[in-house]
Amino acid sequence: MSCRAKFIFGNEELQYRFNDDHPFNPKRLELTVDLLIKTGALSSASIVPPRQATIEELERVHLSEYIQAVQALSRPDPDEHAIREADRWGLMDEDTPYFPGMHEITSLLVGGSLEAVDTVMSGQSDHALHLGGGLHHAMPNKGGGFCVYNDASVAIAHLRSKYNARVMYIDTDVHHGDGVQWSFYTDPDVCTFSIHETGKYLYPGTGPVEERGDGDGFGTNINLPVEPYTEDESWMDSFREVLGKAVASFRPDVIISQHGCDAHAFDPQAHIHCSMSIYLQMPQFIHELAHKYCGGRWIALGGGGYDIWRVVPRAWALLWLTMTDHPLASALSSKPLTPLAPEWLARWQPESPLPLPDTWLDPVETWEPIPRRKEISEKNRQTKEIAMLYLPDRPVEQ
Repeated sequence: MSCRAKFIFGNEELQYRFNDDHPFNPKRLELTVDLLIKTGALSSASIVPPRQATIEELERVHLSEYIQAVQALSRPDPDEHAIREADRWGLMDEDTPYFPGMHEITSLLVGGSLEAVDTVMSGQSDHALHLGGGLHHAMPNKGGGFCVYNDASVAIAHLRSKYNARVMYIDTDVHHGDGVQWSFYTDPDVCTFSIHETGKYLYPGTGPVEERGDGDGFGTNINLPVEPYTEDESWMDSFREVLGKAVASFRPDVIISQHGCDAHAFDPQAHIHCSMSIYLQMPQFIHELAHKYCGGRWIALGGGGYDIWRVVPRAWALLWLTMTDHPLASALSSKPLTPLAPEWLARWQPESPLPLPDTWLDPVETWEPIPRRKEISEKNRQTKEIAMLYLPDRPVEQ
């Protein structure tokens, strides 16, 4: 397939940082962009700067009172009333503390995702990638999970209001995409799909298979909670079968996907034991679905990912390689231990606190086997079967 793709990015996006010790570190964007440039896979001609989201656009999802609270807490010296109210809006705890300029920089991240939507829906490109987006935990009236505004939800609302599009949202973050789910839980024209570690053990504690939409939206909310220490084969078995049926039956006009890369075994925030292989396979499958059902219309966003040195740059670079049909993406299926660009390794190894991997995919054959693999895979298979029962009974294209 021949693809045109745009990469939404501006250096200003690196300012989305709560404090110096916070795990949500925007340096991962810089590392990813540099890896793509040094690989020869990203040129300035493909880069589109983000724009600022307007208040009207934010209000398609967020309450005006919440936006006003974010604005008040974004001042260099917030007044006492704003500070007293911060906890009410979810902006006081260690996860999502308010910081100076918060409204302006988060509006820019939202605007980047809106720019990605307009780039695709106007026909300027088939695909668009905005790695600064994917802030999927923010609710209409509350921040949380490192997210102030929910750019994914605002982008979906934009797709509905401006383009009247039927939207398939795919969330691959290890944490449940709760903010997006609840924003469209009753909407029959938005289908949300989230594969994640079960909420029994991980933030935000939601996303069981029984959460499947309500009212007219019943059946258009799909959750695949997998067990701790799930590995590649079981993860992808669940992902492919359920998502494939969901897209075939829902028949979207466009796909918007969130690509948190924190299900990797190295990630410190979760308990899944997948390798870099899933971060090649998942985009490849989404890419196929976009061309089969949506005329190629695919908007991809970033998300979580807290091993910023060993995992995020490779995972997000693989996403762009897939979107652009770069020959390296297909070559990795047969040559998984293809070396990373030596110039990138030389540039960043002196700063990395750990030895950087020197190949695109992981040497999983050297990893210690996970105990109870059979039991974990069987439990995931059972969950997959339950999730399949909740899908709408519509004709599937042959």
